[in-house]
Order: sequence, then C-alpha cells, then structure tokens
Amino acid sequence: MTLAITRTDLTAEDLRRAARSSKDAAQARRCLAIASVLDGSTRTAAAENAGMQRQTLRDWVHRYNADGVAGLLDRSRPARPGLLSAAQRAEFDTIVETGPDVAVDGVVRWRRIDLKRVIEARFGVVMAERTVGDLLRARGFRHVSVRPRHPNGDEAAQEAFKRPSPRRPRR
Repeated sequence: MTLAITRTDLTAEDLRRAARSSKDAAQARRCLAIASVLDGSTRTAAAENAGMQRQTLRDWVHRYNADGVAGLLDRSRPARPGLLSAAQRAEFDTIVETGPDVAVDGVVRWRRIDLKRVIEARFGVVMAERTVGDLLRARGFRHVSVRPRHPNGDEAAQEAFKRPSPRRPRR
C-alpha cells in the first residue's frame, strides 16, 4: 500500500538534499523516509529503513503534507507550570534582594532552608530545598553573596582593631 503524499513542491532528491543540510538528525531521518516513499517504496519498507513504525511514518507524512520540511522538526513540548505564579516570583525576588530581618527571620543572610520556610509561610507552597536552589538560579541569583554584617556591630571598634600595632624597637 502506498502512502499519499499530496505535497509536490519537493522531489525525492530535494528531500535527500534537505536531509543532508539539516542540523537535526531526526528531521533528516524523516526526510529520507518520505523520499523513499516518493521513490516508490512501500510504507513498511520506508519505515523500517528509517527506524520507525509504519504508523509513525504515516503521522510524519501528514505533518509533511501540512507544513513541508519544517513540519518534520520536533515541536516543543509544553513545560510544567512553575510552583510560584509570576506575582509570587516577583515578590520572592524582592525578599531575596532585601535580605532577611534579624528580628523577624532570625538569620543574618538567606540560606535555601530559610527561604524554603519563607515560601511555605508566605505563599503556602511546599518546596524541596533543592528546588529553592533551582529557583534562585533561574531567577539570576548566585551563591556568592556579600559578607553579612551583624546588626549590633560597632564599626568604630572594628576599625580600631584593624589598625596596626605600634612598632617595637629592635634590640
């Protein structure tokens, strides 16, 4: 049984040329299978030569008839929706950028486990600690951060401590 290829703008040789120039191996394989059908091979033989099932080749022929060689590319699959909405992610960015409040949060800098607790309390979303790290990375935050400062630190005492000791006379 032959497969009805209604698109006639490309010949079998044109499809082979498109397969050679394609950067996508799967698209090239599909082009060669359709070229084989145009040359008169049976659907079963063309599918076996391309390493696919007969029904799969039929589906690709329908895509080729509708969209041409571009239809032989894999379409992107829908991504899983994120755990936080866009408004929640924006609020999360603000939380991370402003940093923790020692009196409220009990920490001087954010760790993933601290942010996990904040997300659960603020948004009601339970996340794994690793997922919080993935979220931070996706939002453009990096692990490296400035050294935290203690809220009760005395700047003058710290500067005095940094001054070099007076020189001792040599013996």
